Amino acid sequence: MSAEQRLADRRERLMTAAYTLYAKPGFAATTIERLCSEARISNRAFYECFGGREELLQALHDRCVEESLAHVAKALQEAPHSLEGKVEAGIRSYIEFATADWRRARIMHLEVRRSGDVLTASRQRAVDAFARLIEEASAEFPVSGPVNRRLVALGAIGALQELLIEWILGSPSPDVDELVDVAAHIFRRALTGW
Repeated sequence: MSAEQRLADRRERLMTAAYTLYAKPGFAATTIERLCSEARISNRAFYECFGGREELLQALHDRCVEESLAHVAKALQEAPHSLEGKVEAGIRSYIEFATADWRRARIMHLEVRRSGDVLTASRQRAVDAFARLIEEASAEFPVSGPVNRRLVALGAIGALQELLIEWILGSPSPDVDELVDVAAHIFRRALTGW
């Protein structure tokens, strides 16, 4: 392998190790030494790939967000051409994608909060990207009264995050279909009053 290929391989091994370790036991409990041991690389090689644990967490979070955005955008394109169809498809797509892998759900909805200021900017970019997606998907449909679509999108995102935290931490965890129904209801009520 070339030097670039070796670097890319190490970087990917670290991302894979962090995907599991940052999800559990969590970002705060995961040391660089543990990441390197899991990825089977030296500590020196770690710093050739990332400036620190925080930079690795940001790269991992950004990847999860990009994959989620692509998944939801595809679902919205294929959804029935109605507000209800778009709401149902977008929310179902996001919840099913997030819950398909518990590590993704934990990183995007639990560790993002537990990491303190580490992911503040990354989290805000993600929320903004999802809010724009929601605004665009609902823009051509009439709503009842003077509704600020951006604020509705932000509220829906907040509700969705809390529902997914309940799925992660709840005992027992709520059913995915129930999460979809509740989130869709909240979003529909906010936009249309029904």
